[in-house]
Amino acid sequence: MITKEHINDLLNRKGNILSTDGDKIGSIGQVYADDESGQPSWVTAKTGLFGSSESFVPLEGARIEGDDVVVPYHKDLVKDAPRVDADGHLEPSEEERLYQHYQLSGGGRTYTDATTGHDADFAGTAGTHTGRYDDRGTVGRDTSGPTTDDAMTRSEERLNVGTETQDAARVRLRKYVTTENVTQTVPVQREEVRVEREPITEANRGQAMSGPDLSEEEHEVVLHEERPVVDKETVPVERVRLDKDTVTDEVTVDEEVRKERIETDGTDGTRR
Repeated sequence: MITKEHINDLLNRKGNILSTDGDKIGSIGQVYADDESGQPSWVTAKTGLFGSSESFVPLEGARIEGDDVVVPYHKDLVKDAPRVDADGHLEPSEEERLYQHYQLSGGGRTYTDATTGHDADFAGTAGTHTGRYDDRGTVGRDTSGPTTDDAMTRSEERLNVGTETQDAARVRLRKYVTTENVTQTVPVQREEVRVEREPITEANRGQAMSGPDLSEEEHEVVLHEERPVVDKETVPVERVRLDKDTVTDEVTVDEEVRKERIETDGTDGTRR
């Protein structure tokens, strides 16, 4: 059971309202309390773009799970609830429409938003206007009440664009071995036999007549030649490293911002 002691805690946590099957219905907006008992009876679920729409959900049978409130209703049922302005007070007719939608018994009681920041005395008659609990902790029902002054604050969202550094890619050096053919021409030398004949002269006659008149002989000459010899060695050829350069690009950011506008309703019936 959710009691008035839970109200501040719920709003400060900025949790969500979940359906029975775990679907997110919306974020917690405002908590409405019974004017007489002060017990929280309704909560609004903020849905739509920027939470622009609020749907009333009964807190009967609801429970707290962490920062969230789990209600015993499906998401579609809540979103189809009657449109009621979350203006700080539930009128009896509005309350009755909501009871009928959720098929709950009740009615005849008036609910007012609870005031944040202090423990108010909620006892009183039906229809008493008090402040409200909302997700910002601000008061906003009766602009002429004791919690407001004679001025209205206009606020707007401003777009603050910055940068953050994140990992974009990872680059590494990897070395592997490949095989390729190298063709190179190398000059080689070889010996070839050549027969030389010389006539008998007085100079060589003695050598020519030194042997037998007739005989069989053999003379042998060894021929030489060069052949290519291949040898391989590993030598360093270059050093490779990774370095980084910083380049600047321009990125266009397109985002919607909200702003409040103030209109004046004059006594002459015109709006300015």
